[in-house]
This record gives sequence, C-alpha cells and structure tokens, in this order.
Amino acid sequence: MPETSNKLVIAISSRALFNLDESHQVYKDNGLEAYARYQIEHEDEPLEAGDAFPMVQKLLHLNEGLAGEPRVEVILLSKNSADTGLRVFNSIEHYKLNITRAAFGGGHSPYRYAQAFGCQLFLSTEADDVRNALEHGIAAATLMAPKTSSKNASQLRFAFDGDAVLFSDDAERIFKQEGLSAFTESEKAAAKTPLPGGPFKPFLDALHRLQAEFGDVEDCPIRTALVTARSAPAHERVIRTLRAWNIRIDESLFLGGLPKGEFLKAYGADVFFDDQQAHIDSASAHVATGHVPHGVANTKSVEQKPNSNG
Repeated sequence: MPETSNKLVIAISSRALFNLDESHQVYKDNGLEAYARYQIEHEDEPLEAGDAFPMVQKLLHLNEGLAGEPRVEVILLSKNSADTGLRVFNSIEHYKLNITRAAFGGGHSPYRYAQAFGCQLFLSTEADDVRNALEHGIAAATLMAPKTSSKNASQLRFAFDGDAVLFSDDAERIFKQEGLSAFTESEKAAAKTPLPGGPFKPFLDALHRLQAEFGDVEDCPIRTALVTARSAPAHERVIRTLRAWNIRIDESLFLGGLPKGEFLKAYGADVFFDDQQAHIDSASAHVATGHVPHGVANTKSVEQKPNSNG
C-alpha cells in the first residue's frame, strides 16, 4: 500500500488547477515546440487560478484543523514535461499551496500514476483521461466551472448524484430500459437490499472517515449531500444502503426529477458529481460540476427512456 493510504488523496490535472487556456491555444496554433518556448519564456509569471483552485485551497486548509501528519494531500498530474511544467510548480509556490508530489507525463496522460499515489479521486478537464481513470477503478470526473462561485468561506461542501456515482447503475439500467414504473416496482421489492457501490463510494468513505476526525458534526469543515432525482418510494433503498455502509450523508435531497441546479445553489456546493449531461447542464450554471462518464447513461448502445432518474 502507498504511504498515503491513511490520507484523503486527490489528484488534479494542471489545467484544472490553473488556467492554461492561453498557452494551450499556442500549442493548438503553433505546435509543441512553440508551446514549450512559450512556457519557458513565461515560467516566472504565475498562472491564473483554474476551475478547481478554490476547492484545492479548502482541501489543503483542512490540515490546519487536525493535529499530527497532514491528512489531506493533493497530487499534481500533468501532461507537461518537467521542463515546461516548471511554470506550474512556480505558480503553486506563488499561491503558497502545499503541493509537493507530481507526475509529468511528457505529452502522455499521467492518470495511470493516480493509483500508485493512492488517490481516491482524480479531477481533470480532459474527458478521455477521466474515462481511463474510471476504467482503472479510480473515482474521476471532468470538471467544469460555474458562472458563480460558492459563498462558503471555509466549509468544504461536496454533493453527489446517487445512481452510477455513489451507487452502481443497476437500478438506472432498469429505468432506462423498462421505464419509471418498472424501476419503482423493482426498488420497492429490493428496498431492504443494499445497492452495490458505484465509482465514488471509496471517495465518500474516505470523506466520512475524515469527517469523523473533526468530531462535532456542527463544527465539521466538510459537509456532504446526496442530490438525486429519486423520490418516494425509491428513497428507502438509498437510505438503507448508506446505513449498511455505515456512511453518514449530512443532507439528502430526493427531487423526483426536478432540475438540480437551484437546489445545489441553495446548498452551496463547492463541487457536484453526476453522470448525466442534463443534470450537469442544470448544475454547472450555479456550482462547479464534475461529469462522471460512467454507467448506462454514458453508453450510447442502450435505448434510453425519457425523464432521467439519476
């Protein structure tokens, strides 16, 4: 096991942490050599904050509330070479982010190092890298920025969809293939049978263990929410599943198909994870949103019914 196994470890791509749009445009317009020259020429100029920057600041700040060794670590994963990536490290130093571990892929995706680092989550702006990480058993999401930022100054608020994110997509498959009535009857019949875990279960479990170290629920700097399109009577299986996992979710919203964006805004999510594009579109107008390209909703070969249930 990696020495990070007792920590909450999150891998972040350089383009999620910092705004690299300008230099990326140089790469697209003029090629790799021009990009390398540009980064070296500007390596002493700090990059602007990227989509994940506020969340990373809050994550690293959590260590200040716990005694002993740091319990949260952020790993930088970058397609840059170490040479062109010097600007990224200089920017980390400029913003005083306690990030010391990194992998530079030299043009290749470094997602394959996330598991070796013991990461429970990988965030990137590159959808292909995210899919590859998911296929290798690591919770991963393609991050997109909101039009507004969270107003929570210090508390870190995560929000999760249920099916195909925290839970497997078994129930979602019934909904997609057979419709709402069949889904409802199936969930009622299996109400006391816990759902299998989805790709984000290990990350939620790691968050839960970290929350427990802060003791008092009211003063905990981490808060979690389940935001699902499920409604009664399909809620019971979800509640019993989390109980069987011995994982606490602070808030649970069963929306019965309502758009999620306004609810996530009211909750004040720093980031919301969902597998379905319709929910991503609603949420990303208000909060940072991570698309999880997992499960039946992301399988084109499956005929899908309308009115998503995720």
